[in-house]
Amino acid sequence: MSRINATVKKKLDAQQKVLIPYLVAGDPDINTSLRLMHALVDAGADIIELGVPFSDPSADGEVIQRGVERSLKNCTTLLDVIELVEAFRQSNDRTPVVLMGYLNPAEILGYERFVGAASKAGVDGILMVDMPPSESAELSRLLNEASIDLIFLVAPTTSEERARLIVQRCTGYLYYVSLKGVTGAAISDSESIANNISLLRTFTDLPIVVGFGIKDPESAARMGSLADGVVIGSALVERIAGFWGNAEVDDSSIEAAVSLIAEARAELDIVN
Repeated sequence: MSRINATVKKKLDAQQKVLIPYLVAGDPDINTSLRLMHALVDAGADIIELGVPFSDPSADGEVIQRGVERSLKNCTTLLDVIELVEAFRQSNDRTPVVLMGYLNPAEILGYERFVGAASKAGVDGILMVDMPPSESAELSRLLNEASIDLIFLVAPTTSEERARLIVQRCTGYLYYVSLKGVTGAAISDSESIANNISLLRTFTDLPIVVGFGIKDPESAARMGSLADGVVIGSALVERIAGFWGNAEVDDSSIEAAVSLIAEARAELDIVN
């Protein structure tokens, strides 16, 4: 059983929700990202999504785009992100790590080299925002051989026919996009989210997590009541941007940045 499957099963068996923070790797630098990863786990994160910086993050809103720009100023590469996971694994072999990004960097590196390096470093899952499921066979095969999950997005605009194809290719968990738009927008229609998740559950047993638009502990709890877990991204990246500036990064500033995750954990723990 993979780390993702084991972690999610443990939470669901305990009737608890999965909490997945997202941060841009290398924002503001790799060393701080490593410290943040450990702090997020201490704050109650179950899985960490690491954003791989890419120059054209088309699915992301302004907040994450700026985080990507800060990371790219330091010339952060896909291999740097994989090395970050390897450094994290030196003292944490329990918490799953998912690389979330775009197809271009992996294609440039080459699928075999990418998957080999990710496997060696201890990566647990890959989520390529712009990977069509119909074109994922080669990458899926390599990831499956390396026991790495391939995670897909399902959006409100995804047809049932396409969603059925996606869940056939998806492993680990299914990521439901809560809104029509980019990361960071506000959730405005909980009823349709509930209906769409209910429909997905009729043809997949995959755990379903909700992301995009979860800005605070209250919206995390609201979405957590509909799904198996939540992803918090833009709100965390925005806090990270607000605390660094030109000031020295210390333990207190990291604690302040990840307090959002601790607060969300507390709210999710009282959701039925």
